[in-house]
Amino acid sequence: MSNREAWASRIGLVLAMAGNAVGLGNFLRFPRQAALNGGGAFLIPYFVAFLALGIPLMWVEWSIGRYGGQFGQSTTAGQFDRMWRSKWAKIVGSLGISIPLLITIYYCYIESWTLAYTFFSIGKTYFGSTELDSMNQFLRSYQGVAGGGPFPTVLIALGFWFLTLVLNLTVLYRGISGGIEKLAKIAMPILVIFAVVLVVRVISLGTPDPAFPERNVSEGFGYVWNPDFSMLGSFPVWLAAAGQIFFTLSIGSGAIQTYASYLKKNDDCAAAGQIFFTLSIGSGAIQTYASYLKKNDDCALTGLATSSTNEFVEVVLGGSIAIPIAVAFFGMEATRAIAAQGSFDLGFVAMPVIFQKLPLGAIFGALWFSLLFFAGITSSVALLSPFVAFLKENLGLSREAAVVVCGIVLFGFGLPILLLLQYGYMDQYDFWIGTVLLVVFSLIETLIFVFPFSSSLVDRSTTRNRLAAWFKHAGEAGWEEMNRAADIRIPRFFFLLIKFGLPLILSFLLIGWVWEDLSSNSSVILMRGVEGDAAMFQWIARGSILLLIVGVAITVSVAWKRRVQ
Repeated sequence: MSNREAWASRIGLVLAMAGNAVGLGNFLRFPRQAALNGGGAFLIPYFVAFLALGIPLMWVEWSIGRYGGQFGQSTTAGQFDRMWRSKWAKIVGSLGISIPLLITIYYCYIESWTLAYTFFSIGKTYFGSTELDSMNQFLRSYQGVAGGGPFPTVLIALGFWFLTLVLNLTVLYRGISGGIEKLAKIAMPILVIFAVVLVVRVISLGTPDPAFPERNVSEGFGYVWNPDFSMLGSFPVWLAAAGQIFFTLSIGSGAIQTYASYLKKNDDCAAAGQIFFTLSIGSGAIQTYASYLKKNDDCALTGLATSSTNEFVEVVLGGSIAIPIAVAFFGMEATRAIAAQGSFDLGFVAMPVIFQKLPLGAIFGALWFSLLFFAGITSSVALLSPFVAFLKENLGLSREAAVVVCGIVLFGFGLPILLLLQYGYMDQYDFWIGTVLLVVFSLIETLIFVFPFSSSLVDRSTTRNRLAAWFKHAGEAGWEEMNRAADIRIPRFFFLLIKFGLPLILSFLLIGWVWEDLSSNSSVILMRGVEGDAAMFQWIARGSILLLIVGVAITVSVAWKRRVQ
């Protein structure tokens, strides 16, 4: 453990954790969800989900990561093995390695679009596609799913995807302090600066077309921020809000636990946390951030700060760009229609059309897509960290060898996503990994944090009835770990919420999502309306997901047997 990697600076950890939380979902998925679910009406269940689901889960994951890091364990496989005295702990924990790896397999492809469109903006490649239909054709041509566009083959997309993989692997190759931390120090300030510049440009738009006075930026901001309380009775709105919390905070993937485990034992973070708290008061948002934890330092403030920082970027910055500017140029109904087509239509179809109508549009387009790329790569390197850490710590590979193995897996499993996009191959990944398994793993880690982690307290309990002892002591060990040397004392209410509420909320959420899908005419689970080659390739996608999950679980089991021997 003495040679274990660690963060080199306080600001590095601050920015790396912010980069992990701030991703493509902040600027693409959140505006779409808000547009589809009543604008300001969406923010009410969104913030309820943030308080009742996001913050408690963030605390749980930070605590698990810090606890496991004390024993040199950077992944949930090793962390669960320390918390739960069962031969199955490491196998269940292997999901915290395979889930983020699977997410990155398709996330890097989307990330590569942002890199490509940055260059397309600089070179004005898409300029001339001034209508939504023609811009949609441009995107589909680039993806290789439609002919007749400017890209005769998928080779350009393949090239940018490969370049994106190389950039991610280069960062990982350089390690925690030399790669991830340096990337965060460069990318995160640039991201925020670009976002602020774009927000200022949006605010200054006014009414772009005097012939349509109702299409103005004020209407766009009003749509985002004016609440519609009648929407609170809509169950799908609440499901969408809870789902967005998972996407935006990176909870349920296993990446947070890995970052939280790389903490020095003898450094202080109180000052940095107080600085971020002071900044939050000035900005009107809770921007506290405990930056550099030692063994007995704060987890409560760190988890709160990470999630709150992300909410500021998502709601204040992300919510102030795509929706207001789309309403100003296309009107309210057209914006809803664009959002209904998907997050990609809003970000890669509507926005490029708008940039062509703005003075210096190529520059603003480059800012927008480079912002998305920085948001993407700071998240993807975080998602890849558990797999690389496992290969290093539990299989004994060097960092260089671990990164090579990671690259082979990314390329081998990612290539079909690029080549079979038109058959819904990526949709299977997005649903099963980006939706279902995130909730499943969050439920599993919460139950382990509440019950097995407290088993020693139950064994020592003076309560004779073992069931009563479990009921009495469940969650106490986790609560003690969470509050150990905390700069802020978490209200007791959250203990009850984590012990009883989180398992119920997560179970209800999982059932709700599955029921919603099964009730849909386009059910992903039942593959309704999917026939022929598309059905075959989507079953292959499911098989590849299962193959990687089982493969990682077997590798984890082998690694532990080697360690025992």
